[in-house]
Amino acid sequence: MKSMLAVIVGASIAAAAAAQIRITEWMYDGNGGEFIELTNVGNTAIDMSGWSYDDDSRIPGVFDLSGFGLVQSGQSVILSEVAASQFRTSWSLAATVMILGGYTNNLGRNDEINIFDAMGNVVDRLTYGDQNFPGTIRTQRISGNPMSDLAIGANDPFQWALSFTGDAFGSYFNDVGDLGNPGYYIPTPGAAALLGVAGLVAGRRRR
Repeated sequence: MKSMLAVIVGASIAAAAAAQIRITEWMYDGNGGEFIELTNVGNTAIDMSGWSYDDDSRIPGVFDLSGFGLVQSGQSVILSEVAASQFRTSWSLAATVMILGGYTNNLGRNDEINIFDAMGNVVDRLTYGDQNFPGTIRTQRISGNPMSDLAIGANDPFQWALSFTGDAFGSYFNDVGDLGNPGYYIPTPGAAALLGVAGLVAGRRRR
């Protein structure tokens, strides 16, 4: 009985940890390729071995995320349809930003982002589309960011806004004219200055 309880408790802890990987930015159509940013918003590192991504077909295992390995608390990682080296150069990202490139299950104007853990469970999902949900954003050459921490994991496209130069996320144009801030997520953007995160974001890229 005690052993069974330990198994249940252990599974509950594992599930809670897995639930802390969240979609924090995306662009479905960019001059330099589309991308999805995931962030560990929890307090403990998470091993993404065996994890995967898919779009609205919702099939676990379509694109393997094992290459991210152990993602630390607060760390953001990137999925891109173009090669990782190309994406890194285009956005002038540091070598420390982890990028997996070359996925082919590309996003559309109205689509879904599904993140699965190693057991095939949905950890996070974002269903979006300005045509399916009139009044929501269209992330064409401009990325989408959560309006607040409450948007993270809520699967509500109405809680997302487009990036703009001078925003609290430190958004900027890459070398082909896409606007976004891939690689680093700032929780509660209004408090960024107090946390000293704005300087971190500014320093992540070369000028």
